Amino acid sequence: MPRRLHYTVHGMVQGVWFRWFTKQKADELGIVGWVTNDAGGSVSGVAVGISDSALDQFKRAIKRGPPAARVERVDVTDEGETDDIEFTSFEIRGGL
Repeated sequence: MPRRLHYTVHGMVQGVWFRWFTKQKADELGIVGWVTNDAGGSVSGVAVGISDSALDQFKRAIKRGPPAARVERVDVTDEGETDDIEFTSFEIRGGL
């Protein structure tokens, strides 16, 4: 059963291709959901994946970020298993 994570990445993560990097990693790992820039300078989103391994790899990737980013902290809330298939792909949402 798919598991859903909500994440917020703090640091220098806007204007450094972080959302694109996140989408690329999600697509590689078969994760669906979204990512957006937040008003306070962070990036947040939702990741839904079938594989615990894929979600763990995704978390490691966003803790590192793309080369120009400086990730200071990542807050992840594991919302548990879900049978609500809300997403069919991983999208970059508007945001600031």
